[in-house]
Amino acid sequence: MIRLIGYFFGIGTALALLAAAGVWIVIGNITKDLPDYEVLSKYEPPVTTRVHASDGALMGEFARQRRLYLPIQAVPDRVKAAFLSAEDKNFYKHPGIDIQGLIRAVVNNIQTGGRQGASTITQQVAKNFLLSKDQTIERKIREAILSFRIEQAFSKDRILELYLNEIFFGLNAYGVAGAALTYFDKSVNELTVSEAAYLAALPKGPSNYHPFRNTERAIERRNWVIDQMVENGYVSREEGDRAKAEPLGVKPRRSGSYLFAGEYFTEEVRREIISRYGENALYEGGLSVRTTLDPNMQRIARKAMQNGLVKYDTLRGFRGPVKSIDIGSDWGVALGEVKALEDVPEWRLAVVLESSANGLSIGLQPRREVSGALSAERETGTVALDDMSFAMRYMVNGERVRAKSPADVLKPGDVVFVEQKEGTAYQLRQVPAVSGGLVAMDPHTGRVLAMVGGFSFSQSEFNRATQAMRQPGSSFKPIVYAAALDNGYTPASVIMDGPITITSGNTTWSPKNYDGKPAGPSTLRAGIERSRNLMTVRLANDMGMKIVAEYAERFGVYDKLAPYLPMALGSGETTVMRMVTAYSVMANGGLQIKPSLIDRIQDRYGKTVYKHDERACEGCVAAEWSDQPEPELVDNADQVLDPMTAYQITSMMEGVVQRGTATTLRELNRPMAGKTGTTNDYKDAWFVGFTPNLVVGLYVGFDQPQTLGTGTTGGGLSAPIFKEFMAEALKDTPPVEFQVPEGMTLIAINRKTGMRAQEGEADTIMEAFKPGTGPADSYWVIGMDGGGTTGGDLSPSASRAIETGGGGLY
Repeated sequence: MIRLIGYFFGIGTALALLAAAGVWIVIGNITKDLPDYEVLSKYEPPVTTRVHASDGALMGEFARQRRLYLPIQAVPDRVKAAFLSAEDKNFYKHPGIDIQGLIRAVVNNIQTGGRQGASTITQQVAKNFLLSKDQTIERKIREAILSFRIEQAFSKDRILELYLNEIFFGLNAYGVAGAALTYFDKSVNELTVSEAAYLAALPKGPSNYHPFRNTERAIERRNWVIDQMVENGYVSREEGDRAKAEPLGVKPRRSGSYLFAGEYFTEEVRREIISRYGENALYEGGLSVRTTLDPNMQRIARKAMQNGLVKYDTLRGFRGPVKSIDIGSDWGVALGEVKALEDVPEWRLAVVLESSANGLSIGLQPRREVSGALSAERETGTVALDDMSFAMRYMVNGERVRAKSPADVLKPGDVVFVEQKEGTAYQLRQVPAVSGGLVAMDPHTGRVLAMVGGFSFSQSEFNRATQAMRQPGSSFKPIVYAAALDNGYTPASVIMDGPITITSGNTTWSPKNYDGKPAGPSTLRAGIERSRNLMTVRLANDMGMKIVAEYAERFGVYDKLAPYLPMALGSGETTVMRMVTAYSVMANGGLQIKPSLIDRIQDRYGKTVYKHDERACEGCVAAEWSDQPEPELVDNADQVLDPMTAYQITSMMEGVVQRGTATTLRELNRPMAGKTGTTNDYKDAWFVGFTPNLVVGLYVGFDQPQTLGTGTTGGGLSAPIFKEFMAEALKDTPPVEFQVPEGMTLIAINRKTGMRAQEGEADTIMEAFKPGTGPADSYWVIGMDGGGTTGGDLSPSASRAIETGGGGLY
């Protein structure tokens, strides 16, 4: 018997050894090509890039995976407790695999027939970061081995940090910080017990616990997590019961642009970041972008531009409804499918329910619930005849017709835009067919403070402030006159404003003034103030277009300007941004600037990778104060215009406001300079103006250039928009005078002759002269001897520009 027992023991031992060897061989084969878990130490997940305004307000977020990386120290204890209770309550006790939890899950599955999982947080990290999601025994073995190794290499807090930042929560949200924002529009520090429990419930199956499609299951799972938190001692029974009694309270955070009126600006920043660093950096790099945008100024700019466009458009009558729908038994459903203007919240879509001689009865587009579904509530209102008076002139086959009744204009089923006046009373609105762009800039730094790219970003994403190439017309003339002042002319120089014909080969060109009449000999100041075309062409021809082209390129209006005379009247195409940059040079005393929408960019670790301000300040980083002189910022910008010339042209453009083509701006009662611009056939209306610390430029015109209407000028259409903007933007800012550079002499001259005025003489003005210059001792007119016909710089391309509307009018 003893020998028999020994025999069986030997066989058993041999079999055990063989089994152990087999297991060892199998495990060896499985683990020989295990992923390197050390990569977890270099974990850099895709992180959301966030764009902020100058005051820190969030403008937009860009991400393929909406994730914000959060160190474990920044995760509140209640949030950690929720996830530990939901996923791995023994996390801080087990070595990577929870044997007790595994046994408990097996027993539960046998008893209930369910499929309760037993993967620890460490195992989930191993699976999510290093392995596939295949449901095989081999993968589970590899997962277990990796879990042991990860536990030996990293602290528990680091493992939990990896887990909380990697997991998927649904709605394109990754990581607990991203999920808190996506589901509740809160930071993790603001989450309640109920909210933290719901987020902890999601990783098991986000679609299974969708807050709107599977609300009951979501609440059931959330409550289970809360019960686990109570059982594990993280919250009291009373607190748990209160949390379970709360609704889910999900408020999805919208993506895209967040700052009101900042859509065009945000999109321009997005394009710039892609241009600088590529798409991956934008959508995965976790950049922090601080822009130059002033939110208050942006709102003012948007409102002024929209008011100007709407005013122009309504004077041209009504073009018809947005579309027509079948009002049937429930007009709200059909109306809900019509696209509204999301960035013009003052306006709502409405359907005409009844049209009579007294006005309209309307049904308003149903609002959207938090879930995105249309509200079942149906709102109605009225539009009185007086509140749709502009529509009583409407278009029929291209002809404007006067209606006798609102019923002639709109019928039941027609969809229109309306704006609330009071209660259920509404005013009829119409999206303008005309558009335009506006830029406001700090002339000393080039920081773009506000930018409007059109009436509505929802309607058109094309940015007319930076992308639209338009002829600036007469708003280009200050560059011509600045070039002249920098090359020997003075504001008192007299130029012949008379008929002139430019011939070049077989091509001739005879420009005209806006009123069609020559003004005769006039000073440079008068030429700018009254926007004289004839003397501007004669001046450019006298000094040479190559000089004009050089200054236009130096100011940044063009990269390369063809040196042909029609270009002196603004027939070359450029953008609002470039024109505002050029005027900034004149406003800041002649320093070249680089326009910028971005102040600085930081990477995901907070390191500054870009800074717009390149001014040097050596003393700013002193280790201690030792009575040394205060540090000074050294501006290393290039001087592209004589500061004295800059003041002279600024003073002349002040005359445009005081006596010239923009006298409407005098009502602002502050030092201000600027220039109007109107292109041939009245296709574009410009105004660019400035104070010592703010430059604003804009144009109004159709996207497909066509006439704005005879008599529509920059002074009549664009200057009032500029005026509305400046009145509001500067209302709390005291007036600032333009500073006369040291060394200049102010001399009283006769406005007409440009000669020194005698004491008591009428019609005089104080003019600024550079050292060594002054008014002429005798009356001399430049261009008087040249007659009306002269050779000049024309080209076939310049001639085409003239024929198609090139050149300034007013």
